Amino acid sequence: MKKIFVLLFMYLSIHSFSQVVISDSAAVDTIKKPRHWSVLAKNSVMFNQAAFSNWVGGGANNVGWLASANYNLVYENGRHLWENIIILNYGQNTTKGVGTRKTQDVLNVSTNYGRQFSKSWYVSTGASLLSQFSGGFEDGNNPEAKKISNFMAPGYVNAGIGVTYRPNDNLTVTFRPANGRFTFVLDKELQFSGSYGLKSDGDFFLMQMGFLASAIYKVKLMENIEMTNTGSVFSNYLENPDHMVLSYNMLLNMKINRFVSSIVTLDLMYDHNQIQKTQLKQTLGIGFAYNIDNGVKRSDRKDSQWWLKK
Repeated sequence: MKKIFVLLFMYLSIHSFSQVVISDSAAVDTIKKPRHWSVLAKNSVMFNQAAFSNWVGGGANNVGWLASANYNLVYENGRHLWENIIILNYGQNTTKGVGTRKTQDVLNVSTNYGRQFSKSWYVSTGASLLSQFSGGFEDGNNPEAKKISNFMAPGYVNAGIGVTYRPNDNLTVTFRPANGRFTFVLDKELQFSGSYGLKSDGDFFLMQMGFLASAIYKVKLMENIEMTNTGSVFSNYLENPDHMVLSYNMLLNMKINRFVSSIVTLDLMYDHNQIQKTQLKQTLGIGFAYNIDNGVKRSDRKDSQWWLKK
């Protein structure tokens, strides 16, 4: 009987120990490593259509589409901040008797790295690329008309160093007192004197040094309605600093349900080297949308708020 009791005690002890080990392992498995990447993405395909039959008021049958991808990828770890923005838009409209014209064409990629030195301030350096995917023509993008633009014609590259102010996830302001703005015109048909500031025929490259300020501001107007505002201003130190390059973009996203949204965009631009007038572009569409919101908000991240540890 004593032997049986001893054996039973040993069995229960081993069994209990095993349970403790398993519980510890499970506890270790449930510990999640801190996530430093935050990904916010908005993908959409919009459609518009109009049809007429014996309509006294007149009109032409047409159909159009617009595809858009807007990504914001942010890495935060301690004092390090690395923000990347990718904006890709392209759309076309086909009208009976007129043909196919593009209605939207944007290629915009930027990256900015900052090293935090105060609560909301970073010493930063970054670069950006702005261009388009296909050719543009003087008469409403009519391929038979005079060509006025193309892929990387123009293409603008900005690169410089400065400071970034980012108090929260919705506002980022960057000042670069040392910034190079490089204009590329890689289409030989557009390489003539005066085109996008080029000095002589055959030139394909223009370099400017100056000051660049840019800002991104996101605001939630009401439930399922969000607005993203992006703006920048550049002044050339070396030549005509008063001829500033100004740009503004507004994206209004009105979410209908998980997969359907309506999007309104507005673009304003003034560039003395392109045309001495304010440029305006506006689009509206409704269609399918797929959004990604993966990551931890900066306001919830204690590991990136090093000043709180003092």
